[in-house]
Amino acid sequence: MVKPSKTPSFESAVSELEVIVQEMENSQLPLDQALAAYQRGFVLLRQCQDFLGKAEQSIHVLETTDTEAPSA
Repeated sequence: MVKPSKTPSFESAVSELEVIVQEMENSQLPLDQALAAYQRGFVLLRQCQDFLGKAEQSIHVLETTDTEAPSA
């Protein structure tokens, strides 16, 4: 279940995170597998938060730049 540490796209990370959540909710994983799934999910969650934070910053920059531009 544990994937390589290559950073996935936002959509891929969310998709993988959803699979991990389903697996953990719907099955009785042995402790070592549950821990590995939790750790992978935590990494994916952080990556998603980073993606969203960067997107929010970009939007803020665009909005700030747009409001500071002189009217034509």
